[in-house]
Amino acid sequence: MSEVHKFSHEAMATTFEIFLASDDQDYAASIARDAFALLDRLEEQLSRFRPHSDISIINFLKSGESVRVSIPAFDCLKLAFQISSETGGAFDVSLAPVMDCIRNDKGEITEFKQEVLDEAFAEKREGLYLLSEEDLSIYCQEIGAGIDLGGIGKGFALDQMAEFLEEWELPQALLHGGGSTVLALDPPDGQEGWKVGFGEESGKEPMVLRRAALSGSGKAVKGAHVLDPRTGKPALGYTRTWAKAPSAALSDALSTAFMVMSSEEVDAYCEAHPGVSAYFLA
Repeated sequence: MSEVHKFSHEAMATTFEIFLASDDQDYAASIARDAFALLDRLEEQLSRFRPHSDISIINFLKSGESVRVSIPAFDCLKLAFQISSETGGAFDVSLAPVMDCIRNDKGEITEFKQEVLDEAFAEKREGLYLLSEEDLSIYCQEIGAGIDLGGIGKGFALDQMAEFLEEWELPQALLHGGGSTVLALDPPDGQEGWKVGFGEESGKEPMVLRRAALSGSGKAVKGAHVLDPRTGKPALGYTRTWAKAPSAALSDALSTAFMVMSSEEVDAYCEAHPGVSAYFLA
């Protein structure tokens, strides 16, 4: 049985880790370094906190302006907008101006004035971005919105890194970005899959994951208030949700959306999308 090697890297304000089953540790280390270099490049394109990133440039567009972006940025935005449509707006990456009004310097939501949130949300509803696949451009139809890819950006990066590992014939791998999203490829020889936990506080047994991703969202880390993009009001539902999905980006986005969707909405989504499962902590 091949030995499992662990590699870590700081990016996107968290710690990414890659676990690789390989007989050649030096080769695994070399490919892991290249995968992390890819991660750094993606952060430069996807993070709104990098002044020259594609997302930062989009957020500075005025009404009627457009900009061509990199393929990764366009693909991630396209997926984000698609998930927003499929969830009826329960997932939304264009809430950056609204969330900035209620987060502190650490990104936490501790308390806020509802009237401030209502005003920011009303302005956001006026903003709209349109995507053009012909030239990979983003068009700002009306200002007001602002893009923050957040978790889906990390999930997208995990998916890209996984593709890179497979291209270099290292398919027995497990990747995670900060522990909130885990992506499993093939397990080590002789194992059914990679054992992945939900967290001690969940009371749930670990899951065996193979060729799938598991992501969790909750209120414990960034504050007790989770905003419902459809209403601009704090969601009052679950304490924590998890989504299992075929890709890390989809898993991360859905775990966020499931926080504000009703149980009926979640059931309907999972039924319509094979490979997607939801888990909850009340």
